[in-house]
Amino acid sequence: MGSRLAGKVAIITGGARGQGEAEARLFAAEGARVMVTDVLDKDAGEVAADIGDAARSMRHDVASEEDWAAVVAATLEAFGRLDVLINNAAVYHVVPIEDEKLADFNRLLAVNLGGPFLGIRACISAMRAVGGGSIVNISSVAGLEGFGGHAAYGSSKWGVRGLTKIAALELGPDRIRVNSIHPGAIDTAMIAGFARPGVDRGAAYPMGRIGQPEDVAALALFLASDDSSYVTGAEVTVDGGLYAGPTFTRT
Repeated sequence: MGSRLAGKVAIITGGARGQGEAEARLFAAEGARVMVTDVLDKDAGEVAADIGDAARSMRHDVASEEDWAAVVAATLEAFGRLDVLINNAAVYHVVPIEDEKLADFNRLLAVNLGGPFLGIRACISAMRAVGGGSIVNISSVAGLEGFGGHAAYGSSKWGVRGLTKIAALELGPDRIRVNSIHPGAIDTAMIAGFARPGVDRGAAYPMGRIGQPEDVAALALFLASDDSSYVTGAEVTVDGGLYAGPTFTRT
């Protein structure tokens, strides 16, 4: 058990599995109390139950203003304060622009970009009340470069990148820090269906392996903790060096 987040309370969206689950477990192990939210409410409840008294869970559609108000209110009721928000929840699909349906495009933007916007807005007052806080937005390397087939997903993650910087400027005077994490391919259920049979996904990475949820969680922990007290408006990749330089051949 660590103490890097001792006394802090965190909301972690998309916490039922993958990166969000890893973050919830690590944050609790480092002394935080966590509200684990997800549309997969049964799975989120199992994660919270396994963590124990330091965790609660709620069903949460991050595209809903009403759900955000309910989550913040429940967190304050359960734990009395709010210090950290991890905007992790996201959806993903790959479709060429020519075949993209407007309804699907808008729904993805509502979750991946609208969700972080609503979350930031919903948490400002509670964080201001305790003298500051840390907001970590999970973007993607698809928010740093263009990828074919990623019109919706890439647009949302570029948007998260910009939203992060604007929020960092606006909320800095309140000592609310806002940073973005840009993972490469991480071994989660969200991308499992896109793996090509017989292809080693880690072979393209300088570090020789695909990322794990715990790699993202460790970076989120640093940005959530007081170790990063002078870091805001930053964008940090966690991609095994895949985007370290233009001379590296990506496959």
